[in-house]
Amino acid sequence: MRKKVTIIGAGFVGSTCAHWIAAKELADVVLVDIVEGVPQGKGLDLLQAGPIEGFDINIVGTNGYEETRDSDVVILTSGAPRKPGMSREDLLRVNAEITAGNIRKIVETSPNAFIIVVNNPMDTMAYLAYKVSGFPKQRVMGQGGVLDAARYRTFIAQEIGVSVEDIQAMLMGGHGDEMVPLPRYTTVAGIPVTQFISEERLAQIVERTKKGGGEIVQLLKTGSAYYAPSAATVQMVEAILKDKKRILPASVLMEGEYGLQDVFFGVPIKLGAGGVEQIIELPLTEEEQAAVRRSAALVQDSIAALPQEYLTR
Repeated sequence: MRKKVTIIGAGFVGSTCAHWIAAKELADVVLVDIVEGVPQGKGLDLLQAGPIEGFDINIVGTNGYEETRDSDVVILTSGAPRKPGMSREDLLRVNAEITAGNIRKIVETSPNAFIIVVNNPMDTMAYLAYKVSGFPKQRVMGQGGVLDAARYRTFIAQEIGVSVEDIQAMLMGGHGDEMVPLPRYTTVAGIPVTQFISEERLAQIVERTKKGGGEIVQLLKTGSAYYAPSAATVQMVEAILKDKKRILPASVLMEGEYGLQDVFFGVPIKLGAGGVEQIIELPLTEEEQAAVRRSAALVQDSIAALPQEYLTR
């Protein structure tokens, strides 16, 4: 019996997740969206690519949740964009309501699913998903670190003029500006990256990585990134469904690791059939640990702003 992945939100990120999953033939896909016709149309369009690309999976679109029943993995991409005159607190409340509502439906229809949160603010929404679902911490995670690491690796490979496949990088922290780079753990085919790039230039690359999403927004003008975010998400899906035991950065619940408590935070994990099977604690310098604390404080501030009615079951 094939696995099933539900994607909530059939926008650019959600539909491109479906595309990557189909191309890799990982699972049957259910696309869910509140806009009538959109998930159905995109699902049917992608299904009809099967004979050309040679994938045999089922893809359906729906405005409800019955088709999602007994999903193995659920990806959350749905959320509201920030509108003119809307404060961050307003946006947080709107997206908290959307996320909490979706999670309650997931619990009802797929109580054994793994949840991967993509919608922003990602670390905060992952925390909310954990609280609302009541799922074990191993089954709820946020995608952000894989994307940030991919951007970082891309820029380093371009700078040096080598294959992206030879760049290994690890980073921590909140997604985006709260990212904590770890140049000591960044290598080129096992060689420290500092053998190729000066510290000054590497700092510039790190800064570009932190603002990687914003750079794309400025270029597109009417949208945001979706190819790389969806590919990063599907890498996590693949690690779970194929029990690959990948070492990846992801936002997970901290219970004392790195001195952090009751916060979702980006750290290296081992990701496999058991979900978050291990949190890997790297030895950090005082400077790196201070950066972790600063980043965690920003995420904690965002979590503290969540409406309390969503945090109590």
